[in-house]
Formats: sequence, structure tokens, C-alpha cells
Amino acid sequence: MTWMLLRDLLSGVNKYSTGIGRIWLAVIFMFRLLVYMVAAEHVWKDEQKEFECNIRQPGCENVCFDYFFPISQARLWALQLIMVSTPSLLVALHVAYRLGREKRHNKKFYVSPGSKDGGLWYTYIISLVVKTGFEIGFLALFYKLYDGFRVPYLVKCDIRPCPNTVDCFISKPTEKKIFLYFLLVTSCLCIVLNIVELGYLVLKSFVKCCLQRYAQNFKSSAYKCHNLDYAMCNEIVPKLHQKHNSDCSRSIPQKLDRSDLQEW
Repeated sequence: MTWMLLRDLLSGVNKYSTGIGRIWLAVIFMFRLLVYMVAAEHVWKDEQKEFECNIRQPGCENVCFDYFFPISQARLWALQLIMVSTPSLLVALHVAYRLGREKRHNKKFYVSPGSKDGGLWYTYIISLVVKTGFEIGFLALFYKLYDGFRVPYLVKCDIRPCPNTVDCFISKPTEKKIFLYFLLVTSCLCIVLNIVELGYLVLKSFVKCCLQRYAQNFKSSAYKCHNLDYAMCNEIVPKLHQKHNSDCSRSIPQKLDRSDLQEW
């Protein structure tokens, strides 16, 4: 997989992301991928060739370099960049599955294939959790391998076949330290964006669920109230009608005189 292919794949995810997710993609493109391709990769390009120790014992420099740099820092950052970007492709694959399902059945199953509801919401949440886990895991791994986020000017090595403790010098330590801090800050920024987006989606879903439940309860209460009013009307109207008939019967004389009939 080339960097351009990864960039094209992530560009397709952009239209299915939230506003915070688009900011995360911009940070990945501009401050991590672009910086790594243009500058950082070249800074660590000849790190083993320029790693020097103040002794000419055969094999000493190779052993010391392998001890202090078990994994190349540049390759570790590249691996981290790939791993934290890959979970976003799950969203694009899920949307493609929705589109294929609608096309296969020739039927509209979703309001919009890219709308984050149902299974796609869970896929998006899982991708955020996995991305955050990869970011934190790689930072912890880097800290464990290199004993902190630093690039020393001088390291002391006493590993065989070195005959004694020798001084080894790392090439361009200040420049590497600057890029290391820059990549560390952008990685922490991506973690914060992922956590904020995760909280936003969960809070939005919670509010939506509460509003739907409130609307259902309100509708149910209105329906019960309507039925109660209808039942009360059915009870009250016959009573009023009966009372009206009884009043009318009392107001009309039961026996009428012949004179009354004539007047009538």
C-alpha cells in the first residue's frame, strides 16, 4: 500500500464523517502524512549509516545500534499512521454494503446509506475506539522502546563484542527531536479529537433517544386523555339527555282540559 493509495481511501471516508471527523482527517493529511512524506522520512533515512561509536571493533556499532533502536523510529511512526487510519475504512465498507444491498434488492432500505443510524452508528463508534486504542498503544510502545520521548546526543554501550564501555553518537539528534515532538503533539491531538467525537456521537444518540421516548410518552398520554374525554362524554351526554326529557315531561300537563285543547 502506497501513501497515495491510503490518502485516496481516506478521502472517500471524508463524506461519511462528522465535522470533528473531518478535522481529524485534515490533521492526518496535513500534519502527519504530508510532514512524514516530505521531511520526517528523510531525517531518519541514514540513521544507521550515520550512527558512530568511538571504537573500530567489528560489529560493535551494529550491536549498539540494534540495542538502542530495536525498531526504526521512522518505520514505527509509519506503522502507527497506517494502523490508526485503517479503522476509518470500516465505515466506507459498511456504506458500500448498504449501497450494494439496496441495489441487489432494488429497494430503499435506508433514508441515506451514509446516515449514521443502526449498524453504521455502531461501526463508526467501533472505528473511533480502535483508532484511539492504536494511538495510545503506539505511544506507550514508543515510550517503552526508547525510554521516553527523547533523542539523546550520546549513548553509552557496553554490549559484546564491544571490549568496554564506548560512546556512540546519534546523527542529527536535534532535528530528530523536533520532528519527534511534532509527531507526538499531532498524535495527542488526534486522540483528543477521537474522544471528543466519540462523546459527541454518544451524547447526540442519548438526547435523540430521550426525545423519542418523551414524544412517545406524550403521544400515549394524549391518546389516553382523548379516550377518557370520549368516555366521559358518552356518560354525561345520555344523562343530560335523560334529564332534559324528564324536565320536559314535567313541564307538560298530563291531562288537558277541553278548553285547553281548543286553545291549543
